[in-house]
Amino acid sequence: MRDRTYAADVEPGESVTVAGWAHEIRDLGGIAFLILRDGSGRIQVKFAKEDLDASLVETGTNVTRESVVSVVGEAEAEDRAPTGVEIVPEEVEVLASAEPELPLDPSGKVDAELPTRLDNRSLDLRREEAKAVFEIRAEALRAIREFFREVGATEITTPKIVATGTEGGTELFPITYFGQEAFMNQSPQLFKQLMVASGLERVCEIGPIFRAEEHNTPRHLNEATSIDFESAFITHHEAMDVCEGTLRAAYDAVATNCGAELETLGFEAEGFALPDEGFPRLTYEEAIERANATGELTEQLVWGDDLTTDAEHALGDAIDGHYFVTDWPSDIKPFYIQDYDDDPEVSKGFDLMHPRMELVSGGQREHRYEPLVEGFEAQGLDPEAFDYYTRMFRYGMPPHAGWAYGAERLVTTMVGLANIREAVLFPRDRQRLSP
Repeated sequence: MRDRTYAADVEPGESVTVAGWAHEIRDLGGIAFLILRDGSGRIQVKFAKEDLDASLVETGTNVTRESVVSVVGEAEAEDRAPTGVEIVPEEVEVLASAEPELPLDPSGKVDAELPTRLDNRSLDLRREEAKAVFEIRAEALRAIREFFREVGATEITTPKIVATGTEGGTELFPITYFGQEAFMNQSPQLFKQLMVASGLERVCEIGPIFRAEEHNTPRHLNEATSIDFESAFITHHEAMDVCEGTLRAAYDAVATNCGAELETLGFEAEGFALPDEGFPRLTYEEAIERANATGELTEQLVWGDDLTTDAEHALGDAIDGHYFVTDWPSDIKPFYIQDYDDDPEVSKGFDLMHPRMELVSGGQREHRYEPLVEGFEAQGLDPEAFDYYTRMFRYGMPPHAGWAYGAERLVTTMVGLANIREAVLFPRDRQRLSP
């Protein structure tokens, strides 16, 4: 719209055209107010009924909430207005009327259940709280991309339709590809490993992944956004350094650039960034010992057990922050994670944990052809089905390491969302395919 002024930019003494949604109408008898909302904020439009044309007043005060409205008028200072300025209208046009009965209240005065919000997502994102989540998400991803470039990573895009799954045949969505069986990709893992053997060496990707998991919990999704990193000639310890760096970059950027959004969600920008101290790094053995010692577990962990949800929470409460768990049992980690040569029962895999949930999975990769094939066979996978992947390991695969984490889990833990679906515009789970 030509010559449109955003609500936040309206200054007294200006002739302006504003456009947005009818957020609220207050009729006090001889005077009425229309609160108009756009992407920058809200502006008050004053209708002094005796001073204005009756048809203009009728148009501006009888409009239904959430209708799209354009207002042309003079901006005047008014201390009692929400922003210290109001508009005296000369023209009011209803560009699109909204039905009187809305499926949810964008003002936030009446709460709506999450399913109702997801069924009406565009309307839901007119709420300040919902909009703030996605502004924060966008800023976090921008900062992560910038950090990747600072550490020399090249952003790539890998296939999302594949012939075989990264971890084998489980948790896959099958599709038909010109008469052939194919699958939606679980992870860019194998492709990004192939890239570190190319001239790129250090790569990153932020893109969709698909998991046909049966979980139906507040922290699982069937379509998610994965933040991936892989680099040649680094160790798993150096990979953890890069991983921690991305989180710090994200938190710093949100603290610096999303003060209003944080305030909307009940946070203060000051002190929002992560503490200066590096994330603690516990070996798997230390982690289960500490979890058992908390006395909060329903059942004691033994070597070879995965960390249970209550163990994660117990450790998170004890550490009170992000922490890495390293040196996992080899049997728990995928075939492509390298084991220690002097202790093949222990892998060079790691996870980054938030007190609420696991965030990151990564590790040193097995770059030697023979041990890699043996790893396939040990986990019951057919190496020939992955020939496009294993072939490159015969042509000079460098030592490498990497990791991945979900953007949704990052945002969920960052701003304390109750359900991971709140961090996705249109979430996919077992019950939800549309919208």
